[in-house]
Amino acid sequence: MADLTNLEVNKLVHYWYKKLDVHAPVEEVLPLLASEGLEMQFPEGPLKGVNDFKKWYKTVTNRFFDEIHNIKMLNIDINEEKATVKLVVNWQAHIWDPPAAKSKWLGFDAYQTWLVKRDAKTGKAVIATYIVDGLDPMEDSATL
Repeated sequence: MADLTNLEVNKLVHYWYKKLDVHAPVEEVLPLLASEGLEMQFPEGPLKGVNDFKKWYKTVTNRFFDEIHNIKMLNIDINEEKATVKLVVNWQAHIWDPPAAKSKWLGFDAYQTWLVKRDAKTGKAVIATYIVDGLDPMEDSATL
């Protein structure tokens, strides 16, 4: 397979957050993920595989709203068919916990590390490993 390029990895990162912001149907998000060997680490816990991701995605798209992801830092290190991506994304959202009278605002800088590779079936750049290394809350943010 061809080596990854900086441009295609950059596009993948931006497209990923675009899909998350609009709560795209899971069928539109899955092609951005490795179909085999997917590993993800979120504050809620680890996920392995597409089925775990589908459950997590359903939960978060029903829990958070008015989401905005802004990439503050993006570093892509390509080694032929794999890329290590280090990024900081500012994530803001609202959350409502019944029976609260009002929603709460959340704002965090999320430090992440991804491993991007080519999907064996499609040949496209996909996220194989996705790790949230840490969350730094913004001033006045509610807690998760």
